[in-house]
Amino acid sequence: MTKLSSQEIVDLSKEYTFFSWSVQGQVSPIPVGKAEGVYFWDTDGKRYIDFSSQLMNTNIGHQHPAVVKAIQEQAAEVCFVHPGNTTEVRALLGKKLAEVTPGNLKKTFFALGGAEANENAIKIARFYTGRHKILARYRSYHGATHGSIALTGDYRRLAVEPVMPGGVHFLDPFCYRCPFGQKKESCARECLKHLEEIIRYEGPDKIAAIIMEGVVGSNGLIVPPDDYWPRVREICDKYGILLISDEVMSGWGRTGEWFAVDNWKVTPDIITTAKGITSGYAPLGAVIVTDKIAEFFNDKYLYAGLTYNGHALSCAAALATIQVYEDENLLEKARETGKYLGEKLEALKAKHPAVGDVRYIGLFSTLELVQNRDSKDIMPAAVMGQVGKYLRDNGLFTFIMANNMGSMVFVVPPLCITKEQLDEGLAIVDKALEIADANIK
Repeated sequence: MTKLSSQEIVDLSKEYTFFSWSVQGQVSPIPVGKAEGVYFWDTDGKRYIDFSSQLMNTNIGHQHPAVVKAIQEQAAEVCFVHPGNTTEVRALLGKKLAEVTPGNLKKTFFALGGAEANENAIKIARFYTGRHKILARYRSYHGATHGSIALTGDYRRLAVEPVMPGGVHFLDPFCYRCPFGQKKESCARECLKHLEEIIRYEGPDKIAAIIMEGVVGSNGLIVPPDDYWPRVREICDKYGILLISDEVMSGWGRTGEWFAVDNWKVTPDIITTAKGITSGYAPLGAVIVTDKIAEFFNDKYLYAGLTYNGHALSCAAALATIQVYEDENLLEKARETGKYLGEKLEALKAKHPAVGDVRYIGLFSTLELVQNRDSKDIMPAAVMGQVGKYLRDNGLFTFIMANNMGSMVFVVPPLCITKEQLDEGLAIVDKALEIADANIK
């Protein structure tokens, strides 16, 4: 096969393919040639440290030989079967998911990504309850398909409205920018009173489910107060509403537990997940429901179907990935390294006046940049562009947020990262923050 130059790869990609969430004429993709562990290289040999696990999904690191081997071996045996048939890897993966998910979560409907998982969770919740409405938070992202974008609370929903009817939004437990004017030390959990008020206005008997990210991801990495998830569980039980935890980004060891809700000992009725389930090595999503919901469909038709439901290559990748999490103690490593990361982020906040807040749990973290710590004015997108350029020019790849939700630099590395590698990346972030400091008002 003819080898393309780096520029040819970029030019052909831009001419013949679309890139997501971008103005097509402004994209500047990195042509990736190889990857290993926490690093990847462009086709000219420039090395980058991966501080966002690509899109917060390459949790075990790049090119783990055990997962690559599992995919190769499955490909040599059988790549694809009709979704009405099954394979050994599908059977074993379903059983494994029942083992690692909390409480009585048992049965899985497979998809190919997080948006598909949430689409099918909507269907299942509506079938099971006979109700129509789904409540979701404003600072949320649940996917870009018709139903999942309706549940999404951020700016991406607005551009494609009208969307699926029945989605209702409520405000978040965002302590740094509390929409209810509360202070942490005297918080009366107005966010929970607000949620229950919304439920009463919308009609409890009309609400099928509440869906929330275990920890809000790309809309600000909001770690909720410790009593928030348990009290939402109580509210759902009070009104007979299903509780769905979207663990697409916050699952699979990212917060130091299998799933973010495990930090608060909560069992949702449904978990949706993707990303880290295969560490991005193959596309896979999953909707995991309780035994009670599973039993409901034993004598009722499940109106849900996907050609690639339970795809053999993806299931093989997931089984091998979960084995890596266990064999290499990556959940424990995420907790331990996460404590170190938290200390480093607090030090950066103390050093740089542009850092208004740092938020972290496990290896899931962000620095929120502001023009003024007192007013909390959002750092302009133009400045964030300069920060992002410095990071990329100096060999660090990460997710940068710059919109009306806030301006943030995310630090979400693979769970296998060492403290030395973390220091390597944070040293680059440290220098980049000087650009933001120069724009303080």
